[in-house]
Formats: sequence, structure tokens, C-alpha cells
Amino acid sequence: MTLAERMEASRTSIFKAVFPNTTNHYDTLFGGTALKFMDEVAFISATRFTRKRVVTISSDKVNFSKAIPSGTIIELVAKVSKIGTTSLEVQVDIFLEEMYADQREKAISGVFTFVAIDDNRKAIPVL
Repeated sequence: MTLAERMEASRTSIFKAVFPNTTNHYDTLFGGTALKFMDEVAFISATRFTRKRVVTISSDKVNFSKAIPSGTIIELVAKVSKIGTTSLEVQVDIFLEEMYADQREKAISGVFTFVAIDDNRKAIPVL
């Protein structure tokens, strides 16, 4: 498998319904909950790419472009976007979908960086 094919194969998608227990007093998804969901799908994507133990080392600028209201569906899409020696970056986008209408738009995007580690938690090559 080529590197480009491997990066494409790392694409991971998760759907979730936004319920009131995940929203703030404005009835929109908590930012911290969105970050948790994003880190989770990014971790899965990074693991699928490396097939090694990985840990999050940073999250770069996360853009909250659109509020996500309760009662909607979100799709989190993650894909490895950049590869270093011991680390890799995963682009994550959250798309908002109305439950009862054909509307879909990007609401949040960000980049998460992971490092591959061995049994002693020392950095190792991702490839």
C-alpha cells in the first residue's frame, strides 16, 4: 500500500446525535464535548494509520465556525494529513446535519497531533 493510500485508508467517520445532556445553557454542544469527540476520532484515525500506540501531544487551532444545537446529528471525520518521523497530524472536521431536513455544513475543524510510543512510552517512528 502506498503512503497516499494508507493516508486515505486512515479516514475515520463517527456519527452522533446531540442530546441535551451534551449542551450548554444556550442549548448548543459544549465546546469541551466537541473537543473530546474530535480527539477520540483523531486517535482512532492515527491508530488505524500507524497500527501502533499513539498519544495526543497537541491540538492546533480549532475553529468553532457554527454552533451545534441540541436535536441535530453530527458527523466527525478524521484523516491523517501530515506525517513526521515520530508524529503525525490528523485533520478533524465536524459536520452538522439537521435531523429532519437535507442540510449539512461544516461546523468545527481542527488539527490534532499524535506521537507513536513504545512499551516504555518513548517516541518511535510512525512508519
